[in-house]
Amino acid sequence: MPKSPKPKPPTRLIQEWRLSPAATMGSAVRAKGILLEVRAHLRFAERKLLHVEAGALVLRVSVDDPDDHQATAEAVTRKLSDIEDLPVIPREVEDILSIKQAERHRWLKDGRLQSAGTRTVKLRGRARKITFHVFDPRHIEDVLDRDLPEVWREEDKLAAAENRRRGAQKAALKKAGKLAGADPIRHSGGSDGDAAIVLKGWDDFDLDGLLR
Repeated sequence: MPKSPKPKPPTRLIQEWRLSPAATMGSAVRAKGILLEVRAHLRFAERKLLHVEAGALVLRVSVDDPDDHQATAEAVTRKLSDIEDLPVIPREVEDILSIKQAERHRWLKDGRLQSAGTRTVKLRGRARKITFHVFDPRHIEDVLDRDLPEVWREEDKLAAAENRRRGAQKAALKKAGKLAGADPIRHSGGSDGDAAIVLKGWDDFDLDGLLR
């Protein structure tokens, strides 16, 4: 029989900070990222006192803790003063825009998603560091407001269809060229004794659509 969860000790609220829509962009992942960013600027012993609850950061302590933790509250307030400008990291971009990792990579590579630089972090408990692109929150907000991911998906579908068409046409022309190798197209304007003239470059000429 599974054990019932251990009840949490009672706490008291020190202070609450509402996160604006411009800061979270409607993303719970972004709200959690803001929490982690603010926690990183607190003393280690104070970090676990700060939580995210229903779109707000809250500073809670045990009811038995007599400290008012004002220094911690002030540190949180300072850090949140410009939190709307906090660069957006990859997992937040994917949640905000409802896109897949492969789409993020593709659109970043072709410039539709614009990088605001890179950040290098060390993974917890590991010596290895990772570097990733970050994004300007105003750019991501603009992409979201204009529903550009849907536009880009449609563009990608059309491009893929065109690439398949061109690939099939090129394969057909290549096959036709091999078959014509034994009986090349010859110019018959001269006498039977004239040297036969093989038309070269015909496949490329047709592939460019100049015969249509």
